Amino acid sequence: MEAPDVVKSLAALAQPVRLQVFRALVVAGPSGLTPGALVEAIAVPGTSLSFHLKELLHSGMVTQERNGRNLIYRAAYGRMNELIGYLTDNCCDGEACEVAPAGACAGAC
Repeated sequence: MEAPDVVKSLAALAQPVRLQVFRALVVAGPSGLTPGALVEAIAVPGTSLSFHLKELLHSGMVTQERNGRNLIYRAAYGRMNELIGYLTDNCCDGEACEVAPAGACAGAC
């Protein structure tokens, strides 16, 4: 993944509704969700959701598939993993990283 793609992906996720949509799609898994299901899941107006889905599609963080009359949106797991890989590439200067469990103090307590 190249830096411009990373910036585009992070910019798409750096908005509360889009981050909420993306997380809902990650939770939904490979089956994805329709816009109607997303509206119900995150309580955002359909017109607003459409705008946010367009931004996520443009960034490559979600995919869209037509299934009959329905559009199905899915998290783009490959893109997500590439983004995580880019962010953690050369982590800890090549040494094994020790990640504290959620809610744990990272040495400053």
